[in-house]
Amino acid sequence: MDNFQIQTAQNVSINQNIANYFERAAAWFIDILILAAYLFIVLIIISTVGGNPGFAVWSIISLPLLLYHLVMEITMNGQSIGKSAMKIRVVCLDGSEPKASHYLIRWCLRLIDISVTSGSLGSIFILLGGKGQRLGDLAAKTTVITEKKTVDFTQTILMEVPENYVPKYPQVTIFSDEDMRQTKAIYLKAKNSREYHIINKLQQRLAEKMDVQPEEQSIQFVKRVLTDYNFYTQR
Repeated sequence: MDNFQIQTAQNVSINQNIANYFERAAAWFIDILILAAYLFIVLIIISTVGGNPGFAVWSIISLPLLLYHLVMEITMNGQSIGKSAMKIRVVCLDGSEPKASHYLIRWCLRLIDISVTSGSLGSIFILLGGKGQRLGDLAAKTTVITEKKTVDFTQTILMEVPENYVPKYPQVTIFSDEDMRQTKAIYLKAKNSREYHIINKLQQRLAEKMDVQPEEQSIQFVKRVLTDYNFYTQR
């Protein structure tokens, strides 16, 4: 899954997962089905009532078809019904919620991106651009992200516990799963980037809460705490 890093106004880096092409295509197809169902119902009503609707009536009937995406994205915080079903959403590149002007720009260029070119131009931009942006997104400085959560091994509390493992710190049971998940994430990130001063601080905090005096070096101590926790919680 592609992702990109955004920098917020608070100078905080956040990784966002870009909605892939197939998720966006599926959302578009769902929206097309909804609009087709609306048009089908309208035509049935017209045929039942009879008569020949004039230009004004057809203009009113066409409004939901024309304004569907604009109205939906404004009122549903960056989603249409199709996007909501696929758990994808329009966001600004800086991570903020788009304003009505952003949605308006996307909607105006939708005519070129999707309507006139049958989606081919938008598809080219999305597949080759790198940030999941069609022409309308480029102009509005937006993209479409997925809200589906992906969890890898490093985001869990799981640690491999060797057979015949002998735990050393029963005090680890004072921690919660969330405490250990955060501890593991900090430990692995600091270890991989060789920021050992962070691991030293982590050792101090853990030892203080457990009220123990570590006998190992900080990196071994934190790893043992994580392994001990897994030993006691997995039995």
